[in-house]
Amino acid sequence: MRLLTGTELVAGLADALSGGDPVAPLPEPRLLPALAPEQDVAEPDAAVVVTTSGSTGEPKAVVLSRAAIRFSAAATHERLGGPGDWVCALPTQHVAGLMTIARAVLAGRTVRFAATDLSDLPAAGARSYLSLVAAQLDRALARPAQVAVLRGYAAILVGGSAVPATLRARAADAGLVIVTTYGMSETCGGCVYNGVPLDGVRVHLDEGRISLGGPMAFSGYRLRPDLTAGVLSGDLVRTNDSGRWADGRLQVLGRIDDVVVSGGHNVDLGAAQRAGDAAFGPGVLALLAVPDARWGVRIVAVTTAEVTLDEVRTRLAPALAAPALPRELRRVATLAYTSIGKINRAEMLRDWQKGNDGDRG
Repeated sequence: MRLLTGTELVAGLADALSGGDPVAPLPEPRLLPALAPEQDVAEPDAAVVVTTSGSTGEPKAVVLSRAAIRFSAAATHERLGGPGDWVCALPTQHVAGLMTIARAVLAGRTVRFAATDLSDLPAAGARSYLSLVAAQLDRALARPAQVAVLRGYAAILVGGSAVPATLRARAADAGLVIVTTYGMSETCGGCVYNGVPLDGVRVHLDEGRISLGGPMAFSGYRLRPDLTAGVLSGDLVRTNDSGRWADGRLQVLGRIDDVVVSGGHNVDLGAAQRAGDAAFGPGVLALLAVPDARWGVRIVAVTTAEVTLDEVRTRLAPALAAPALPRELRRVATLAYTSIGKINRAEMLRDWQKGNDGDRG
């Protein structure tokens, strides 16, 4: 396995997809052990190993085969109207950024790189595509010069979290071609576009829980057959998301567990709360996820302690990744708990939405 970063992945992916050794985008240090780069990759046809865990969960490494990546890239281009050049404005250690490179490589097209703030976004060519998360699109819509450049793109994929209807409307009003995507690392990224599965992709709902099936399914979690067995059955990937069909389109309703998506990053509220309890003591601080037009949700804190937002973020930073750190803070007399002693997030969320803005970060 070869650990590569940024533009190195262009040649590395081309070689891996042509039969060379698998590559792995170099992750942040806390995720590196999941790759176990000193051990051979045993899965047949493996091309890429990409780490995932959200912001606070257990690190995992997802093995993607050449066949899965080829299928995903071809199905994407078919849905979008044909191959094109790609611009990568997302971190390449995540599957969304990685797949922009893979699609260009497999189509024999150019891939260019841009800063995540789109400050150096290149002009579109004859047929160019771009992938963003909702927060990037939200910021870009406030910058007329960036909007003018974005109008030239044949399609702009937006995934990583729910895209608010108001954001979609603003983008449409600005003349941008937006395609919302749903998927995950285990499905080579997005495999449901604008609520419609890509050709060859199956969506199953089991009491509302979404499973995604098809050739884009991952081969397994690296060195973790126990985790793989709980998620993968044949080519069917069982998610922790709930959904429903509405007018022939898949509507993703949210997470079944405590994991929320903020700005394209998974945040495990249960693990974050344990970090808060360790730092401040039980019953002192609660972390909530509140709806946000830019981030999908944002993480906020409610506390009984006389502390500032900066102090809370500083004390939590050693244990939590940046997306899990609170962006606002409010002080209350007591925290709400259920009758069995669990934090009552629903009640605190209702109180938060009724209250005034707190200390902002």
